[in-house]
Amino acid sequence: MKYFIFLFIYIGIFSCKKESIKAQNSKQVSKKSIKNTKYANGFELIFSKNYNKIILNPSSEKEKHIYILKSKDSSIKKEKNVIIFQQPIKRIVVTSTTHIPMLELLGETDALIGFPNSKYISSKKTRKRIAKGKVTELGKEQSINTELLINLKPDAVIGFSMGNNNKTFENIKKAGIPVIINNDWLEKSPLGRAEWIKFFGALFNKSHKADSIFNSIEKKYLQAKKIALNAKNRPKVLSGVLYKDKWNLPAGKSYVAQFLKDANVNYPWQNTTGTGSLSLAFESVFNKGKDAQFWIAPGYYQSYSQLEKANQHYKKFDAFKNKKIYNFTKKKGKTGGILYYELAPIQPDVVLKDIIKVTHPELLKGYQPFYLENLNY
Repeated sequence: MKYFIFLFIYIGIFSCKKESIKAQNSKQVSKKSIKNTKYANGFELIFSKNYNKIILNPSSEKEKHIYILKSKDSSIKKEKNVIIFQQPIKRIVVTSTTHIPMLELLGETDALIGFPNSKYISSKKTRKRIAKGKVTELGKEQSINTELLINLKPDAVIGFSMGNNNKTFENIKKAGIPVIINNDWLEKSPLGRAEWIKFFGALFNKSHKADSIFNSIEKKYLQAKKIALNAKNRPKVLSGVLYKDKWNLPAGKSYVAQFLKDANVNYPWQNTTGTGSLSLAFESVFNKGKDAQFWIAPGYYQSYSQLEKANQHYKKFDAFKNKKIYNFTKKKGKTGGILYYELAPIQPDVVLKDIIKVTHPELLKGYQPFYLENLNY
């Protein structure tokens, strides 16, 4: 697994409304609470006495998926295109390292029974369980051993939609194992990604704990954002690198661009559309980014010599000349995995403070960046 996505991994309106519904297993009327997320757009939660409902992609009828987690003694009427299973989840398989910290924060580390490419997991807690044989290796690189996974009999598999993994997940579904697609990486803001801990909270019937964790993250993030407003200037920041003959960098509506906006820097592509990445000609990027004071997240490069060897044009940028290029590679796990890729989605406040400290050194006195470091010479 290689990460070429530029991860630095919108404040909405929180509303909560109640309505009466008929209980599926009795004639009594119970309360149903719809909890709209504040930042995340990819899911919605509905809670009632007898079940929790997770709605993925709630704004798209075509892509909408509904999962109902019922209590042990409740009876839920089966509906078309609705997957029903018992709550709480006790045995789970996840497929992204970004899911691991959320399980740990909720106190559900022991629920993890399988993972593909476990060498990329850096968490000390989970690595101990891997060493003891309690987390089964389910595949290498992009393949998942479906037969091995099915034999584990997990209550659910948490996948993510990227590349050609849909066929694998369909085979798992045919075996009667629920597959829930977690697309937190598609969120438009750092807090939107972090809010997916509420998704895991619903799975494990720990929504109150998930809410508390997220509220703490949100508070720290907004505090850092407020500090950035005290900056004396807004330095220009470049991001990304060339891939073949195109320069890939964060689009203006991406969560990466939101990090830069909240850090109060001048990102030349802030007003572009799109929530993913832009693919631009070198000349276009050079014209706007040549004089950028900082260059953050140059792909997978970790040294100036690597950049220079890859393409001589990189030396023409002021950030290269002044040795002001930074990447999120400072912390590594025991097996060599970069902690940023695993932890950043649930620590957006730390990522934001790292960017603020590098681009506005006069702020955050005494703070040392956790993920962000200058490239090696």
